[in-house]
Amino acid sequence: MRVRVATTALGVTAALLAVPACSTDTTGVKPDAASARTGKPADAAQQAAPLTSAALETRLLDQSDLGSGYLRKPERPTQHDDVTVIGCPALSELGSDAATGGTLTFPHKAKADFAYGGSSSEISEELYSDSAEKLSDGIGRIFDAMTGCLTYQVVAGGTPIDMASQKLTTPHGLGDEQWSQLLTFSTGGRSTVVKQTAIRDGSLLLIVSGSPALVDRHLDKALTKATAAS
Repeated sequence: MRVRVATTALGVTAALLAVPACSTDTTGVKPDAASARTGKPADAAQQAAPLTSAALETRLLDQSDLGSGYLRKPERPTQHDDVTVIGCPALSELGSDAATGGTLTFPHKAKADFAYGGSSSEISEELYSDSAEKLSDGIGRIFDAMTGCLTYQVVAGGTPIDMASQKLTTPHGLGDEQWSQLLTFSTGGRSTVVKQTAIRDGSLLLIVSGSPALVDRHLDKALTKATAAS
């Protein structure tokens, strides 16, 4: 099976993040013990109502926001390859072997993928909306599991991918809670590094993934547009 590493990296990242985010089963990770968490969900009475998927779509970055050289990629068709995690029990227990190339299971969501400069550099933006508590618990447990295993292997559709994760300092001052990690995907003698940063602002969750330089360049802009009308 021929694999393009950059595309596989982002696709497998999405697969790993597509676990049942709204489950109340913490699989041994306490909701207030997320490794990169810096805030707490607001009181339920003070939370804004979740945004619809249509409303989230209007808050995604577009090519005019990103600048020249960016091309929006068509939405990937839903894939049904089996995904198996080896060497990271926390991820396996979260059910990532049943998640393939999708998005988080929050009911309100929107996503856009971009390629930059005709190269293999990519950036992906995802927006979700739900109660602050559900967003915080869902994304926090996943990042805890992924950064809790320094190395592991993912087998996606029969293709083994060696993974290495590194927890990063979160961008303080942005939103209510922040998580960030650096993932290295290695397969077929090639490696790809993907940075992934998640920010929760009230009932909205932003995840920006891709080339580390592109994530750093556009994170603030993505959050500003996503929360402009909040």
